[in-house]
Amino acid sequence: MALTNFGLLTSEQKTVWSMDLWKQARNHSFINRFLGKGPNSLIQHITELKKSEKGARAVITLLADLTGDGVAGDRTLEGNEEAMQTFDQVIRIDQLRHANRHEGRMADQKSIVEFRGNSRDVLAYWLADRMDQLAFQTLAGISYTKKPNGANRVGSDLQYLEFAADVSAPSAARRLRWDGTSSTKTLVAGAATSGVAATDTPMWEMFVQLKAYAKDRYIRGVKEDGGEETYHAFLTPQAMAKLKMDQNYMLNLRHAQERDKANPLFTGATVKIDGIYLHEFRHVPNTVGAASGSKYGASGTVDGCQVLFCGAQALGMADIGAPEWNEKGFDYENSQGISVGKILGFLKPKFGNIYENGSVEDFGVISCYVAQ
Repeated sequence: MALTNFGLLTSEQKTVWSMDLWKQARNHSFINRFLGKGPNSLIQHITELKKSEKGARAVITLLADLTGDGVAGDRTLEGNEEAMQTFDQVIRIDQLRHANRHEGRMADQKSIVEFRGNSRDVLAYWLADRMDQLAFQTLAGISYTKKPNGANRVGSDLQYLEFAADVSAPSAARRLRWDGTSSTKTLVAGAATSGVAATDTPMWEMFVQLKAYAKDRYIRGVKEDGGEETYHAFLTPQAMAKLKMDQNYMLNLRHAQERDKANPLFTGATVKIDGIYLHEFRHVPNTVGAASGSKYGASGTVDGCQVLFCGAQALGMADIGAPEWNEKGFDYENSQGISVGKILGFLKPKFGNIYENGSVEDFGVISCYVAQ
């Protein structure tokens, strides 16, 4: 059987395959639903480079609130204007590539077209999955040397991405622990994961307090139509399962939604209560894959979850151009390979918060450590 020469694909045909792969990757990607162009987005999506004296860069702009009180009555305003303060934060970008290759003509009796299609499907899913992992690890401040479940990555190149160096741990005022064991049931500020007890599982009170904490610290929510300010909380499926066993949560869920077959109580869909969307996702950071002694709790044996409570501009994503689609024949065209490459980058914005004495804090995300 003669193999189709991959070199016969025109550049237009390669573009079609590339865009088809990117469409599938976007559809598979969990973070895609949170992307937006402007500052009223959970993840600000940067698709164009901004020219500056340092060259073309991917930039996310943070706008500070005005601090002055204005002037009263007919007192002179001219000369007392207040300049707007904007802070540009650069998202470093890099290329992430992967490929697959069949063993040879005798090992693969299927058509080249089917090989292309299968490669597109698996590479699209791989790209979507790695984008999701990188996004949540950047939000949580977890090194790319780890997996979201706390296990070590073996033989991985993710740690060598340019933007890997910008991954930073939660800032001091954005790092909380839920104490659900004591009678007070409260958030503990600046606490270590070693303080998490096995009974400190998510409760509805925790999210009520997280929302109040965010508002007190001027963390903007994402405004929806009508001006409602909303926040998004992300939990692992195991943490969500524990939350569903909380009576107060279930009571609020029953009464906050319409009583029909579309009620999230019956469908398991994303829940919105009191302006908070609750999402469960497997790549929310947790300790299931971490070694005993490296988990949460005093002895490092408590499995836990790093709940991410997000407002606007919690994360910036640089997404530059369509993926590259390349095909190559090996061993006199006896075997074929397909590679894809995507230029992208992630950054968790930080800001000198005027409401917290200028302390540099994560701009739009709070981490809360719980047991699961």
